[in-house]
Amino acid sequence: MLRFVEEIILLLLRDDDGKFIGVSQSSMDRAVAGAVLMELAMENRIDTDLDHLLLIDGTPVGDDLLDPTLALIAEETGEERSDARHWVESTARKAPEIREKALDRLVERGILERQDDRFLWVFRSRRYPMVDGEAEKEVKLRIMGVLFSNEIPSPRDVVIICLAHACGIFGELLSKRELEQASARIEQVRKLDLIGQAMSQSIQDFEVWLASAAAQGRGFF
Repeated sequence: MLRFVEEIILLLLRDDDGKFIGVSQSSMDRAVAGAVLMELAMENRIDTDLDHLLLIDGTPVGDDLLDPTLALIAEETGEERSDARHWVESTARKAPEIREKALDRLVERGILERQDDRFLWVFRSRRYPMVDGEAEKEVKLRIMGVLFSNEIPSPRDVVIICLAHACGIFGELLSKRELEQASARIEQVRKLDLIGQAMSQSIQDFEVWLASAAAQGRGFF
């Protein structure tokens, strides 16, 4: 079974050329962070309520995609425990490193192929064409099965739908008509997960802040 980070990366890669779809870096980083935290929750290492993210078990999972974040959560001491949004933001700062580890795994498993595009021996870009599309197909089928039915989704299906929504992937996966039909169901599923809500709110906060900064002419990028 793939980790959530690996599944969301497969959804973020375009089938035709192996490049990432056009989502913002902030959305991608926070989705990766949410994937790590949700996986730790599924492993019974953390839990969350409306106010705090709680450490349940600090024992390492034995997975280098997850254990560095778990160690940081375990180091937090005192009565003032941080909430899920804090840990989404904190983990998002490590997202590029986590994403590269996940891509390396997918290449090692024969799911993706790493290709470097060069021009006159100068490295220009890297892409990851699909070698074995079964894993991606399975994730997409799970998502469609939840969105276009009234069945109670499994916890893992709730997570991947929250992650896909946070990244804005549904605009790529679904036609305009399908997206309109599924929008109410997406919102219903998203409300089932507190970490997913924190991740989405974190992305919205960042985008509002960025728009405000640009309007003020600060020139962050």
